Amino acid sequence: MAQTPGRDGLTSAQVAERHASGRGNDVAQPTSRTVADILRENVFTLFNGILTACFIAIALLGDLRDGFFFGVVVVNALIGIVQELRAKIVLDKAALLAAPEATVKRDGVVTSVPLASVVLDDLLVLRPGDQLPADARIVESVGLSIDESLLTGESEPVVKDVDAQVLSGSHVLAGTGYAVVTAVGADSYAHRLTAQIRRHSLVHSELRHATNRILVYISWILGPLILITLVGRIFTYGGWHELWLQDRWRHAVVDVVASVVGMIPEGLVLLISLAFGVAAVQLARRKVLVQELAAVEVLARVDVLCLDKTGTLTTGELTFDRIVELPGVPLESSELALAAFGADDAANATARILSEHFRAEGIQVERRVPFSSSARFSGVSLVVDGVTTGWLLGAPERLLEAHPAELAQATSLAALGHRTLALVRCADGLPDSTLLQPEAPSLTPAALIAFRETVRAEAPATLRYFAEQGVRVVIMSGDSPVTVSAVADSLGLGGRTADAAALADETALQEALGDTNAFGRVAPEQKRSAVEIMQRLGHTVAMTGDGINDALAIKSADLGIAMGTASAATKAVSRLVLLDDRFDRLPDVLALGRRVIANVERVANIFLAKTVYGIVLALVSAIVLWRFPFLPRQLTLVSTLAIGIPSFVLALTPNRRIYQPGVLRRVLLYSIPTGFIAAATCIIAYIPLHSTLAPDAARSATTLALFCVSLWIVCVLARPLSLARIALLAAMAIAFLLVCVLPFTRAFFEMTVFVDAALGYALVVGIAGSLGIEFFYRFARRHGLVFDRV
Repeated sequence: MAQTPGRDGLTSAQVAERHASGRGNDVAQPTSRTVADILRENVFTLFNGILTACFIAIALLGDLRDGFFFGVVVVNALIGIVQELRAKIVLDKAALLAAPEATVKRDGVVTSVPLASVVLDDLLVLRPGDQLPADARIVESVGLSIDESLLTGESEPVVKDVDAQVLSGSHVLAGTGYAVVTAVGADSYAHRLTAQIRRHSLVHSELRHATNRILVYISWILGPLILITLVGRIFTYGGWHELWLQDRWRHAVVDVVASVVGMIPEGLVLLISLAFGVAAVQLARRKVLVQELAAVEVLARVDVLCLDKTGTLTTGELTFDRIVELPGVPLESSELALAAFGADDAANATARILSEHFRAEGIQVERRVPFSSSARFSGVSLVVDGVTTGWLLGAPERLLEAHPAELAQATSLAALGHRTLALVRCADGLPDSTLLQPEAPSLTPAALIAFRETVRAEAPATLRYFAEQGVRVVIMSGDSPVTVSAVADSLGLGGRTADAAALADETALQEALGDTNAFGRVAPEQKRSAVEIMQRLGHTVAMTGDGINDALAIKSADLGIAMGTASAATKAVSRLVLLDDRFDRLPDVLALGRRVIANVERVANIFLAKTVYGIVLALVSAIVLWRFPFLPRQLTLVSTLAIGIPSFVLALTPNRRIYQPGVLRRVLLYSIPTGFIAAATCIIAYIPLHSTLAPDAARSATTLALFCVSLWIVCVLARPLSLARIALLAAMAIAFLLVCVLPFTRAFFEMTVFVDAALGYALVVGIAGSLGIEFFYRFARRHGLVFDRV
């Protein structure tokens, strides 16, 4: 049973006692995939299962050398496991830097502690942007509004009064208060549902979608194809009764295995995961935490980047600049009110700055009105010498609307780039924020308070980079449009700055988005609406921010990016976290995302061309009752030297090509004809050879023709050819030549190749097939089906 601590919270001794008795909030939550998940996803796959069955058949019934393909399966799995474990270690360490903290009051002092340090009966201090670390009961509420959308999906905030229950995972949208922790660890809602809360939705990945579609297509046709291949092998070796004579059935099994091995793109999924994983590790070393691997790809597709001003374009570190006394209210009274605003335990960042400059002993606060984005002010009611006076602190446009001279003075300060607040006195006492009429005569302007913000040194160059890359940048800030305009001008973003508060509805907002790139006084709901409007117009939108007012838009965006100092709720719904708050990290993310998309598309073309020619050869050999043109080990040789190793290198090379939509369509339209050309090359080579040569010699010569055309597929997709790429292709050709020449490898792969007419014929056919690949590549390039590396 939770106890109610005093106003000062638990003592250090009580906290230690609760930790010792196991009443702490120290249940570990995974920051990345578990080791079991990594092992399962790299080992227990459909393709691995099929290839494992083929290997068992070869091991039991055939020549174990034909099981060489299984080594590729093992190596692929090991590479995937090792790489993902490395990525897990790096990302887990990086996640520690982004781990949220809880604000508690202990021994009468407000302090921030790791979530695991929260104990039963702790007194939580609740401020806008805080995420509840554990289940709790409200003991004091000043306009507390809780967003439970991560738990319930309900977007409307819920007002919480005293004794109301709040669950971990929800966050404070507005207001302040205190809550006593009622459940921690395994008993808390966090432990039961954190995984579901954080798995709000997978980011849309075109690569993942395209790959999954391709694998589904292959899975659909594998069963019928294997069945056709089995029937074809039976008839090829004389029918069911003849099959069991003279070990013909063993040869049939080897042919079936070779056919199946040729159909399966065993390394495609590995290389896609590898490309994502390597990019995530490289970004983590640059202090960018990737909370979902596919997010790396999304930034490469982004064509609109929405930015909050404070904390993103500026350092977010506000510095008190000056107080400007206005006629009618003594400066001493204004300073006393500002001290009261800063003395609140649950004060926001701006008010906490005031506490460093304005202090007053024995302030008696009768009531507070918490700041909210909709009201755009906060309030405090003070009792001084028995007289109660209300004070409001907030946006000048909201509080000085009936006082044009003072409003003009505030606008002049804002035009200098200062963040400006107005302090007004309420003669009739503190009003309710939802009922305040700004033109009420009881509001007396008291002072203007100016804060300095520093534009990040790297911001201008970063924004120029995005402009050069065709990415539109839109600034959406809750500050005064005049202040936003001054910052936008200093960053080279000229043009009109719109006042979002004057936009009546979504139609007006959509019209403004047509020609405006900077907005001031943007409400959180408007930020989300702006993101959704641009998405409906066909744009891929990224949203960057750090405050609770950015969380809704970050969650709705195609890619949400949180600063490292962002509120816990904002980081919880983001896909990327800039751990060191450096906005100039985003070009690195863009570059790596482009590399992943462009290189994976090229690699997919290589692997799927192999699948297509494998399918065609299996069908043709089954229909015309040929022996399969290759041994399994010979296909493995070609797959390794002309597909696997080059693809591995190409997947990780730099590539700055701007994203082009339609990956799946391009891959299918390019790889299918390419695969048919390769299959036709093998068939043309095999037709005369299998009837004039011994089976081993015919297979060897056909393998040579297949290697030529397969290496040329890699050659055209590796363009433009640098010295390093030429060296890679030459190394693969030399390796194949050595296999054919060295006695051990020649015997192992049964490459019976002699300098004779058969060899010359195979080379001519292989070169002809390569020319076919070249001509089709040039055709595909002209029609946008394939792109060179940039």
